[in-house]
Amino acid sequence: MKKFLTALVLGLGFFTFVQAQEVANGPLISLDKEVHDYGTIQQNDDGACVFTVTNSGTEPLIISRCKGSCGCTVPKCDTDPIMPGNTSEITVRYDTKRIGPINKSVTITSNAANEPTKVIRIKGKVEAADAGAGAPVKSTSAGAPTNKE
Repeated sequence: MKKFLTALVLGLGFFTFVQAQEVANGPLISLDKEVHDYGTIQQNDDGACVFTVTNSGTEPLIISRCKGSCGCTVPKCDTDPIMPGNTSEITVRYDTKRIGPINKSVTITSNAANEPTKVIRIKGKVEAADAGAGAPVKSTSAGAPTNKE
């Protein structure tokens, strides 16, 4: 019985090793991060961030599509093939005119053997811009500044 169990474990181990080797062939997608956290940003701030894509496979990686989860999240990706070992960038721009929490996703579609559909996320919070900021300061006759008109 011990010989049978040993042979079974070795056979399963070999099968797992062969399967892992098959996945290592072809284009493989990997990213520098899965989530970009803006933290807290002000309304109308720059809502751009960058994800770096690496082809860690053995064949060219082709990104055929990048799609944001809504109209406020606009990704831009290069559709030129990424050669093995090379990188490309996906730029995501969030519309910071909208106040409140950010929790959006971008779906990347490619020919990657490991993840043909990859979802990355952006998160954070947009705070309202201070309405009084930048308002002119007037002086009273006593010389003390005031914001009253």
